[in-house]
Amino acid sequence: MKFMSLSLIIPVYNEENQVTKTIKSIIKLKKKIRNIEIIFINDFSTDNTFNIIKKFSKKFKYLKVYNNKKRGLGSAVEMGILNSRKKYLCIFMADMSDDTNDVIKYYNEVNKNDLDAVFGTRFNSKSKIIDYPKIKFLLNRLFNNFVRLIYFSKYNDFTNAFKMYKVKTLKKLLPIVSENFNVFLELPLKIIGRKYNFKIVPISWRNRKIGKSKFKIKELSSMYIFTLLYCLLERFLLNKNLKKNKL
Repeated sequence: MKFMSLSLIIPVYNEENQVTKTIKSIIKLKKKIRNIEIIFINDFSTDNTFNIIKKFSKKFKYLKVYNNKKRGLGSAVEMGILNSRKKYLCIFMADMSDDTNDVIKYYNEVNKNDLDAVFGTRFNSKSKIIDYPKIKFLLNRLFNNFVRLIYFSKYNDFTNAFKMYKVKTLKKLLPIVSENFNVFLELPLKIIGRKYNFKIVPISWRNRKIGKSKFKIKELSSMYIFTLLYCLLERFLLNKNLKKNKL
């Protein structure tokens, strides 16, 4: 574990009631991951989120916080990628819905097999889900299985944010076109479309206990469709160019 090189990217927006608990949980990873940096991207919070993180960053030098330059999760993730100084990068949500133990699981897989990415799935016989909203669950399964069929993929949890990537590979996927939660669909579809190496592993997930989710189904549905169509077009053009170059 001492040779691990990892950036943990955490986008935050108005999480002053949650962020202290999140920080206290994730800094424990330092005991198992010596070469780690924890990067918060403050996405135009209007509360005290930034100041709370800044206070912790003065004590823990491996914890950093940046103010996003362009509003939205997509640009927050891209800013995290560009500021990463490690070999691997894991996107982790501030609400602590994902398990920090799965960060270790991800790294073991990506490092052992020299993968470009590790995709977690919450919908596997070995996965564990606690308190997933019923309507959200139904819509999630419909959309993710629709994407799975279109891409002829074994993966079934494209829209989940919590994934790990090789930073060098991520930078080849830039620029990010998605502005909101659809960025978490864009990245894995680009990985699959460009035929990078990845592995699927079961993970745990629990609904947030503090604060309210920023995910708005009605507002985001059209964004997901746009991202899906964009990535399909990109895949088609890449395959077309590849065949042309072989001729």
